Amino acid sequence: MAEIIQKDGTWTFDGDTVRIVPGRDKGVGLLRQNLGEVAVPLRAVAGISYEPGRKAGRLRLRLRDGADPLLQVTGGRLAESSDPYRLTVEADRTGVAEYFVDEVRNALLLEQVESGPVDTYLLPGPSVPIAVSAGDGTVAFDGDRLLLEWNWKTEDAKSSGGARSFRVTDVKTVEWFPAAGLENGWLRFTLAGATASAPAPKYDPHAVELFGFKKDPLMALVAAAVAVRLPHPATAPAEAAPEPVAALAMAAAGAARSAEEPVDHDSLLRRLRELGELHQSGILTADEFTAAKQAVLRRF
Repeated sequence: MAEIIQKDGTWTFDGDTVRIVPGRDKGVGLLRQNLGEVAVPLRAVAGISYEPGRKAGRLRLRLRDGADPLLQVTGGRLAESSDPYRLTVEADRTGVAEYFVDEVRNALLLEQVESGPVDTYLLPGPSVPIAVSAGDGTVAFDGDRLLLEWNWKTEDAKSSGGARSFRVTDVKTVEWFPAAGLENGWLRFTLAGATASAPAPKYDPHAVELFGFKKDPLMALVAAAVAVRLPHPATAPAEAAPEPVAALAMAAAGAARSAEEPVDHDSLLRRLRELGELHQSGILTADEFTAAKQAVLRRF
């Protein structure tokens, strides 16, 4: 098992799951604290990297597109302090971080995990019930029904209609945008059957306007909890060929796993040549090439 413990959090990998537990450091944002432990199955991982720095490095886990409802609704708009898949690593723990990266990468190769997008969520999303107060309202969600209530910052045109309650089965889409510059953000629900274009969030009775304050990112947790209960936005692909790079490298590594299969030396030689071409063209890193090559050689 690989493990790295930092002020920012603790990551462990047992060969099947990357477990991420947020730390209590002041740099850990409210979203990560409230999200709690995240268990990422290996099949949801697209890659992992370590970026060294003068004072501290960054360990980053990259998930397959469409695997995590939180990443789906935030669309790369989360601040670093809110990103659960980033870990600040102290300079004297660089070796541990690099070992962690190697363990995950080798498992991806051996398990032949594809790196392409998926058409179903592989993570369960934030736990419910959940309630968040930010901007001009409060949103509560129990897994079935949503309740939007207003506060003193709400425009009269929106609050005059009172609180709004509807079931998640009535929701067509959910979107979250953070405040940026002078532009406010929002959490918006579009209900099935809605035909007219939605008004601005400050007037929309199915939206909460966000002003850029500390608790705004927590609304992304509500959005993710709802999104995971809606149909996946990706269209199920037709019979798609596997990712070319991942398929070649992982197939080579996978050859080492099946001792019961007969050894085809000509096939293994072809795999070695393919891996060499991928490495020379820069598609495979030196470490990935070495790991895959050794897996093939063990079959001879």
